[in-house]
Amino acid sequence: MATLPNPLPTLAADPSGRSLGLRLPLGTLTDATDEGPWHEPLLWYAGQPASTGNWSALGTPAARAGLLPVLVDVGGSQGGPEDWELMPGETSYPGDHDAEEVLAEYWEENAEDELAPDAEDAGGHDRAPVLAPFGPAWPGLAPAAARLTADPDTRAAQVADSLTGGPRSWFKEPRLALVPARRSADIPAAIGWSGPLNYEDDVARLCAVLRSWEDRFGIRVVALGFDTLVVSVAAPPTTPEQAEAVAAEHFAFCPDTVLQDGPDTLRAYAEDLVGEDTWSFWWD
Repeated sequence: MATLPNPLPTLAADPSGRSLGLRLPLGTLTDATDEGPWHEPLLWYAGQPASTGNWSALGTPAARAGLLPVLVDVGGSQGGPEDWELMPGETSYPGDHDAEEVLAEYWEENAEDELAPDAEDAGGHDRAPVLAPFGPAWPGLAPAAARLTADPDTRAAQVADSLTGGPRSWFKEPRLALVPARRSADIPAAIGWSGPLNYEDDVARLCAVLRSWEDRFGIRVVALGFDTLVVSVAAPPTTPEQAEAVAAEHFAFCPDTVLQDGPDTLRAYAEDLVGEDTWSFWWD
């Protein structure tokens, strides 16, 4: 993957980050990958659990130094980022991929399985309604939102706070991390995140989709677990029709979100997307 100059090595000699204009708490630099230490740190994360306000206090100034914020879960059964088998050496560059081509490929592969004549759910019922109102052909990208309902970075901070001090509990122990990346959508590729490995072995292809969502819906990558991704949304769909178009992209991006972790049909899943400021994805 094409990379930017990495400010993280500076933190080895200057843990507080003062030379970068930062005031960081004690933290950890991670260079561990599936093939051993990487040639430079991939991310820094704080030594204490994240709390309300951390994102704004640390993430905003860090972005000016070339480091973008993301929450990482260190309390799951797979441990923290040093145990996630990161794969930066196997990751391409998100800008080399076309989001619609990626989604169309995923849709056609997965829709074919779901709409097969013998496809049935656990109760033995026909699975054909699962993807209604769409069929086996890729329906195309959802239109861009007409307007933002919030500043994307402000919305990201709000969602981050909800994950650390609110009722949402996707993560057992979120820590604030900093990653050298061009844009928030590139964060998974920048660290070689392998969470979707059973679905896609080059996470940069998924990041191409995240870039498109950044442009159309004002998303920001807010949190990563071993196999879980959470993004904030500054321009969520506002009508059922818009939500169904977005839901089709979600199904292509991560079928498990709709079929295993969701309400079992794309249309029902879409109902929950109307006005929703947080999208979460999980790969089996």
